[in-house]
Amino acid sequence: MRILLLSAYDATSHRQWRRGLVTHLNEHEWTVLTLPDRHFSWRIRGNALSWATEQKDLLQQPFDLIVATSMVDLATLRGLVYQLAATPTLLYFHENQFAYPESGHAHSSVEAQITSIYSAMAADRLLFNSEYNRKTFLLGATGLLKKMPDHAPLSALEILEHKSAVLAVPVDDICVEHRQTRGDLPVTLVWNHRWEYDKGPERLYLVLKELSRCRLDFQIHILGQQFRKRPDAFAMINNEFGEQILSWGYIEDRNAYLQILQQSDIVFSTALHDFQGLAMLEAIAAGCVPVAPNRLAYPEYISTNLLSDSYECEAEHDAIAIAAMIMRVADNIDEYRTDIPDIAGKSWAGMVESYRRELGRLTTP
Repeated sequence: MRILLLSAYDATSHRQWRRGLVTHLNEHEWTVLTLPDRHFSWRIRGNALSWATEQKDLLQQPFDLIVATSMVDLATLRGLVYQLAATPTLLYFHENQFAYPESGHAHSSVEAQITSIYSAMAADRLLFNSEYNRKTFLLGATGLLKKMPDHAPLSALEILEHKSAVLAVPVDDICVEHRQTRGDLPVTLVWNHRWEYDKGPERLYLVLKELSRCRLDFQIHILGQQFRKRPDAFAMINNEFGEQILSWGYIEDRNAYLQILQQSDIVFSTALHDFQGLAMLEAIAAGCVPVAPNRLAYPEYISTNLLSDSYECEAEHDAIAIAAMIMRVADNIDEYRTDIPDIAGKSWAGMVESYRRELGRLTTP
């Protein structure tokens, strides 16, 4: 089967997902087009125009299936390149444009939101990486269309819901390894998220302040992708907790990164938005006990006794609750290791057949 794979905003998790598809479903012939993950507002509206002009000859070739991320302006692309209009299409949602925290988020806009609705309507099948992602997209799309002064096509949302399903981004098989033997105290923590405001760096700072106030003996790896603009909280964290920080920043070497996870005890999140939490899942697969607030996609795979009370609008209360859960786990780490979710089924080895079925359902007569 000839498959056209389109990633219009090829961020880290998108790149990891598409490479996994090509590697684990190598019985197919893949043609991959990507665009860099920068200049969001231009990219989200301009990707169809870029490809329709720059890749005109390639896109006119015959394909059996199109697999596209939700960042692709699919409706426009299929309109500009008529050869693609009749090709079965699967649209994959790593995120949606409705569930980002509003404060300070440069990506949220009516234009980006309604473009994602057009793309969903133009696709034959919609897959989401979590039920949280699916639910917030459908609710957000409903809310947006209800704002239309007239001729609001609310009946279209039933069609979108009917053709949607949940299929997570698989964890790389290499992550599912036995954890390395560790000594006793101090407990080793991991915070491994993008260094942006929506991952709660201010709350991370408050968590560390609370852990220190309560005299928890800990060390921490603060990892993740960094950008040109960095929230001020990271400078405060580095200044106040430098002696307890074992690793700082993005780890280029994949094996070195996984080794850090395997040597750690607890992975935690302070996020205000996380549509799946692939970084959390990787750390869980490597043997870390997860601690997260009871919100977003986390309740879908983390047991209730490892979820702290969520205070999304109250940073200090949120941080105190997360810190309290970390201390509870740290005091009984061996006991809580029995509550680590089984991630083997969420690896590529465990999920490849589900992906194979999804591709086949769109191409089987």
